[in-house]
Amino acid sequence: MKKTIKKQRSASGDVKNAVKLKEEEDHLRVEEETPHDDDVVVDVDDHDHDVDDNGDNEEENGRYCRREFDHGYHLVKGQMGHVMEDYIVADTKTVKGHNLGLYAIFDGHSGLDVADYLHNHLFDNILSQPDFWRNPKKAIERAYKSTDDYILHNVVGPRGGSTTVTAIVIDGKTIVVANVGDSRAILCRASDVVKQITVDHEPDKERDLVESKGGFVFQKPGNVPRVDGQLAMSRAFGDGGLKEHISVRPNIVIVEIHDDTKFLILAGDGLWKVMSNDEVWDQIKKRGNAAEAAKTLIDKALARGSKDDISCVVVSFLQSID
Repeated sequence: MKKTIKKQRSASGDVKNAVKLKEEEDHLRVEEETPHDDDVVVDVDDHDHDVDDNGDNEEENGRYCRREFDHGYHLVKGQMGHVMEDYIVADTKTVKGHNLGLYAIFDGHSGLDVADYLHNHLFDNILSQPDFWRNPKKAIERAYKSTDDYILHNVVGPRGGSTTVTAIVIDGKTIVVANVGDSRAILCRASDVVKQITVDHEPDKERDLVESKGGFVFQKPGNVPRVDGQLAMSRAFGDGGLKEHISVRPNIVIVEIHDDTKFLILAGDGLWKVMSNDEVWDQIKKRGNAAEAAKTLIDKALARGSKDDISCVVVSFLQSID
């Protein structure tokens, strides 16, 4: 019971406990971004993207608005013969006068230490970056890299890692989403538009990246492609033994919240292995309660035979704020 409560708690703690982050950016690896699929929303390019620190930006069009938002979550231990390795964050807090929603899925593998550390520290590390409000993309890249450096030297050895998808809702106006690995986020609109806003970092899709680092992608008959025949993703936190051949650089998007935005859904592959993006939306489109929606999705994944740990966070967007 104690373990379950720990995995359901939200991120908290004083920022002073966060990892001391380097200000220099020359330690960031220069890597080519993975090409995005057609159904992925890409709203950030290679230029700086400011987040309004004064809350007084003009709306760009009639659909862009401020929305109230709520969240719910659910998670269950899988049947894979290991301890529960999924952690979540579902929290709200006020920072510099901004109302933030902090949401994340950390899907650990080969142990829970990396996911546990991320659960307790990653958001503090992101928000403590001095340029987060001015340039969230570079701030998040730096926080991901510095956090991974700390993990590799202090938390885990050659084995053990975690996928990550983080989402920061800012004042009910914008969402900053980042991910490494195959934990995924989708955005659902009342008009039946479902957009995947993360990239699944699969070894076969990023073969060129892996091979450019000296690694290889190998697929055993009946199994999935793996980096060096071991890891079923090409980007992750931790995994020190494979770090020379994989990346921790996140894909990052910033999306606007519109008047028909209904749900933001974050989940680990325990859900996505058995349900498509559209199927997830179909299951919850008529539900307004975020907690009920999250439980519905996990119940459906279990009914479809998912044996992995399953974790899900649903953010629902309510009425507009004048």
